[in-house]
Amino acid sequence: MSDLDISPARSRAAATGFVLLAVTSVAWGLSWPVTKFVISEWPPLPARGFTGLAGSLALFAYARLRRDDLRVPRAQWMRVLVSAFFNVTLWMVVMGIALLWLPAGETSVIAFTMPVWTALLAWPLLGERLTSLRVLALIMAFGGIAALLGANGFAASLAKLPGVLLALSGAIGFALGTIFLKRFPIALPGATSAAWQIGLGCIPVTLIGLAFEVPRLDALSPLGWAALIYLTLIQFCVAYLCWFAALERLPASVAAIGTLAVPVIGVVASAIVLHEPLGWGQIAALIFTLAGVVLATRS
Repeated sequence: MSDLDISPARSRAAATGFVLLAVTSVAWGLSWPVTKFVISEWPPLPARGFTGLAGSLALFAYARLRRDDLRVPRAQWMRVLVSAFFNVTLWMVVMGIALLWLPAGETSVIAFTMPVWTALLAWPLLGERLTSLRVLALIMAFGGIAALLGANGFAASLAKLPGVLLALSGAIGFALGTIFLKRFPIALPGATSAAWQIGLGCIPVTLIGLAFEVPRLDALSPLGWAALIYLTLIQFCVAYLCWFAALERLPASVAAIGTLAVPVIGVVASAIVLHEPLGWGQIAALIFTLAGVVLATRS
């Protein structure tokens, strides 16, 4: 086959990949204000856990329709469990609780310092050299968080501190999960891998949440039900499937840079829908943090 035959096919695949990446970024970005609204009516952990379990079942059904193998080889189980803990369980628990102290937009900014922490932790864990660019990226990300903390005065900063620490622990945990998968990749089809990780990761989230409070169905408004459906079908199913499909069509670095739109969408959507503040402090935090993440990704 000639280059003239291959080039249009590659161009179409890349164009499709960018469309899928855009869908992923919008879906994940909007999930922050949606989750913030849900936890105003339901406890945070059951809200996260139940939607994740439902999304996992939907992904299993999708994988079955694709005739993908749903079985996990014995040698892969430990990898699936470790990844599910760092990338799903820890992430959902700490981010869901962090929203009790922080606005959704600010939580998304801190959460997406993940690439910075990945660059930092890859030095001792993977032997990747900590370059001056990565050090600058880390400084800029911390500068963004500092701007975020100081946006509304010292007293407000102290009130936000538990949420900031929780969101940072989730970002660091997700970075550890990313490094683990880089060292020990999971050899499963995309939908099957996502279904197992989301399902196994959400079981402890649900059980821990139920141990503290059993949610009441009559506490949900029609908007609350709509938000739960969005988190189940869009955040867990559509977004993850589009993400895996985008990775098949685009270089990993390009796809990673594309997700930088997520906190931008989260901040803007939270300001519009939830009337969260969007002043110069929040804008400065967004710019500094995203600049740090861009540098970390480029490094």
